[in-house]
Amino acid sequence: MYLNCHSYFSFRYGTLSPVQLLEDAERFGFTSVVLTDINSTSGCLEFIREAPKYNVTPVVGIDFRQGARQHYVGIATGNEGFFELNRHLSDVLCGKRALSDTAPEFQHCYVLYPFGSISPPLLREYEYIGICPKELNKLVFSDYKNYLHKLVAFCPVTFRIKKDFNAHRLLRAIDNNTLLSKLNAGEQADETDIMHPPEVIKKTYSRFPLLIKNAEHILSGCSISFEFGTNKNKISFTGSVAGDQELMRSKCLEGLARRYCNPAPSVYRRLEYEIEAIFKMNFISYFLINWDIVKYARYKNYFYVGRGSGANSLAAYCLNITDVDPIELDLYFERFINPYRTNPPDFDIDFSWKDREDITRYIFETHKEENTALLATYNTFQSNSIIRELGKIFGLQEGEIEELSDNKSARLSTDHISKLVIKYSEYIHDFPSHLSIHAGGILISEKPIHCYTATSLPPKGYPLTHFSMIEAEDIGLYKFDILSQRGLGHIKDTIDIIRQNKNQDIDIHAISTFKEDEKIKALLRTGKTMGCFYVESPSMRMLLRKLETDTYPGLVAASSIIRPGVAQSGMMREYILRFRQPERRKYIHPKMEELMSETYGIMVYQEDVLKVVHYFAGLTLAQADVMRRGMSGKFRSRSEFQKAKEVFFSNCKTKGYADEVTAEVWRQIESFAGYSFSKGHSASYAVESYQSLYLKAHYPREFMVGVINNFGGFYRTENYIHEARMSGAAILAPCVNQSGYLTAITGDDIYLGFIHIGELKQQTGEHIIAERLANGLFLSLEDFIKRVGLSVEQLRILVRIGAFRFSGKTKKELLWEIVALMGSQRKTSPEKELFETPGRSFHLPKLHDHFYDDAMDEIEILGFPLCSPFSLLKNPPASGLKALQLIAYKDSMITINGYYVHHKITRTKKGLLMSFGTFLDSDGYFFDTTHFPQQLSDFPFRGRGCYTIIGKVVEEFGFPCIEVLSMEKLAMLERD
Repeated sequence: MYLNCHSYFSFRYGTLSPVQLLEDAERFGFTSVVLTDINSTSGCLEFIREAPKYNVTPVVGIDFRQGARQHYVGIATGNEGFFELNRHLSDVLCGKRALSDTAPEFQHCYVLYPFGSISPPLLREYEYIGICPKELNKLVFSDYKNYLHKLVAFCPVTFRIKKDFNAHRLLRAIDNNTLLSKLNAGEQADETDIMHPPEVIKKTYSRFPLLIKNAEHILSGCSISFEFGTNKNKISFTGSVAGDQELMRSKCLEGLARRYCNPAPSVYRRLEYEIEAIFKMNFISYFLINWDIVKYARYKNYFYVGRGSGANSLAAYCLNITDVDPIELDLYFERFINPYRTNPPDFDIDFSWKDREDITRYIFETHKEENTALLATYNTFQSNSIIRELGKIFGLQEGEIEELSDNKSARLSTDHISKLVIKYSEYIHDFPSHLSIHAGGILISEKPIHCYTATSLPPKGYPLTHFSMIEAEDIGLYKFDILSQRGLGHIKDTIDIIRQNKNQDIDIHAISTFKEDEKIKALLRTGKTMGCFYVESPSMRMLLRKLETDTYPGLVAASSIIRPGVAQSGMMREYILRFRQPERRKYIHPKMEELMSETYGIMVYQEDVLKVVHYFAGLTLAQADVMRRGMSGKFRSRSEFQKAKEVFFSNCKTKGYADEVTAEVWRQIESFAGYSFSKGHSASYAVESYQSLYLKAHYPREFMVGVINNFGGFYRTENYIHEARMSGAAILAPCVNQSGYLTAITGDDIYLGFIHIGELKQQTGEHIIAERLANGLFLSLEDFIKRVGLSVEQLRILVRIGAFRFSGKTKKELLWEIVALMGSQRKTSPEKELFETPGRSFHLPKLHDHFYDDAMDEIEILGFPLCSPFSLLKNPPASGLKALQLIAYKDSMITINGYYVHHKITRTKKGLLMSFGTFLDSDGYFFDTTHFPQQLSDFPFRGRGCYTIIGKVVEEFGFPCIEVLSMEKLAMLERD
């Protein structure tokens, strides 16, 4: 009877989850209802998977609309019909066809048109006209009553209660970017679109009972099902399973011979065991597709890092998918794959941000667009964003919206509108707003992707599913993670820069040599890792200094214990204590010592959770994997996780463990596992960190240029330029005769690239370089004007940043020269001259010039000064305490001046805001600060600049930090 139900996957329209629809259907005794979201199939798989739990036969379709106007509703009779509807909607959303008033011809679907949109005699056999309850009176006076056999009871469901309707109107106003008071009635559903009991519907349609029978006839002919959890990825890479097996075995054995000179028999046995497990669980094509991807990357000379749980695999190591030796690190095989794990191991393959697009293209071209799609995520309404959206549609002023969004106390306001904003922001919180693209997920299915979902076409130009990774895994589609990061880009670029500047070639894959490099060990012990992949943040530098580790296993562990859950649970501090003080290595139970002696009884990796749950508590590997996945938060609410948790406590009691022991082990698991890495994943990160560390240790200036040119690091460009200066480089402003578009180094001189001049067009920068390469260096400003076409505004910017300093003239002289040469012209007009004409000379009075003017120009154009920021202070403080002296003032009150670098906001256990800050002293060295809630409130950060900080020096594990009592931003000089 209910042929047109909407969930909140009718984005910015619906208000109910698929499960809430099923709950209502069960409550009212309906054995079948149809989910037909508007131009979306995002809710279908969840609806189909959950329906049997509510004794409902699932039926799915699509409500085809242009804006809010309904064209028709398509209902799939089964899986074939779902495919037809998905393909049609995809063609519409991808621009291959327009949405017309009539549906195309379907073979396995019903089509329902709205009342008055089509003449009944024109309907095909499987097409009907839906009659809503409010249209029954019109039907009495319409010719349609003569075609009752082609009419159906059509009762849309979008709400349950009045509050849902109110939320719906708010969502429609947000979608239309209009005030709620101006929302057009045609843009919203009818308030009566709720589910009623069968007797109410039958009474409503009592004058036309055939309409009910027709609806029941449609429902009786429809059902859909999927075998959830079975592998639906591409079955074969070579075209046959036997071919896949032969290829995989041969490539693994080739790789084994390459990776190990004289592999021990145990290594052969491990590889054979893995290969057999992969064959048995039908994951061969998954491995071979990843192997093919990285083979293409090596052919193109693209740098990549394979990580994820797949890094625990010897087979993956032999196939060059990963670069982590699982034998060396004794990586836990069952984290990678076990007979009870239904989903394949996770390979995250990182490429340089410059190369990933080509890798994506290769995948889609190799595996056909029909079977390949980008994976979606759901952008959901979150607290602050929905408060802003609601504030706008209620007509609040920007200041009022900011106050509600940022100030929790303001949310207690007695103002009626503010109360409504807060009330409905909480109600709409976590509703899906729209689809977005998963960070790197790509699906490659055996059957066409439209068997499972419709697809959209985002700006990337590749089809996008309508479901997320959770639904994909449920159905048995396992993603290939093709990710991008800046770290690989700066490693590759640095190698090229070293070749150009020092004429040296680097073997960046000599990881075993790097692990023993004394310069790298020194960087790790002292935390001097700025610019290095994954180990450059203030918190990581602090951890490295506290650990004083200088080994590869130590760095692998650090990469995992830095994660939020470990730090918040107190286990990170405990790990440091046990690392540095062997006498503290005590174990809560002898079994825990047996399982985790390597990490001193502290859970560091996801494997630790598996081992503890399986060997300590006696859960099966299948249950242990459910527990691990549940800890991630994605599946924690599922019944499977709750059952596994119950078994954990029950088994521990049966094994005779004391309640306090069980509770403490569970606390560690719960606080840790959701944020931890697998050991192989951490090891993969550590390999890339070592590559960065090697370059920084031996080629620090070239390395920082590579980092600067790839952007996207933890710090601002200004801070990386400072680090380059600290390594002995001379930092020079852009120059039309020396600079490239990117930053370049010659000897020890680093010339900033034109890319850093915010208002200079890329085309202009590239034109300058092309002209210089073609016709030689520029001789003067006048020569430049004759040869390069650009606007006067762009020319002035170049002068102000000092790009013509080679001329020997001051910037003010050059600016006057522009006026004299250009007059009223707004753009230069370069012309080829047969003979060189002498430049014109100008005689100007001596013009006042000050270094401060240069600094102000640099701040305006580059975003930062090239001189010391301390030299720009109105009242420079006397030379005071420095960062390197802090350790000598432990437990003392001190005053120190610092230039702001970064601060991180966090919350105390009571929910109050506090912060951790990072500053540079006037010698260029880092120091760190802690700002407790009261001090942060009284002395907030006020943006970039220099601050005087008063506080107490505290020390832990040899690392000093200042607990701030007060902080004042220092005034800068002002331009005359």
